[in-house]
Amino acid sequence: MSTVRQVLYGLALLGALALLLWAQSQRIAAADKNTELAQQRADTATTEADLSTARAVMLRSTLDDERAAQVGLRKLQDELRTGLARRQKTIEELTRENKDLRDWAQQLLPDVARGLRERPAIIGAAGYRDWMSGRGAVHAAGDGATP
Repeated sequence: MSTVRQVLYGLALLGALALLLWAQSQRIAAADKNTELAQQRADTATTEADLSTARAVMLRSTLDDERAAQVGLRKLQDELRTGLARRQKTIEELTRENKDLRDWAQQLLPDVARGLRERPAIIGAAGYRDWMSGRGAVHAAGDGATP
């Protein structure tokens, strides 16, 4: 019985070793799958990071362009303000110097001209269209219509 027992122990030992090898191969396969999945995720993250970097560079460029445009607009606005102040000063000087111009500037606008300058508050394109097609519309000269 001792040889049978030894054979059985040997077979049990071989079975345990085979089971251990099979379990180890399963763990290795699972680790390989996990490694492959992690590599795919890392590649995806790298791609997304590159896209985000490209977007950030594009947005930074757009922001710099907009800031440069704002600086240009501020300079233009300052130039326009300076020009307007100069024109207003010239008008004031001319009004002080020229009696005819002063008298003309003090007159009231004609009713037709005042009607052009007075209009209700308009909100949106539809409101403007309604106002233009309604009672406040300006009629061509000589068509006999009253505003």
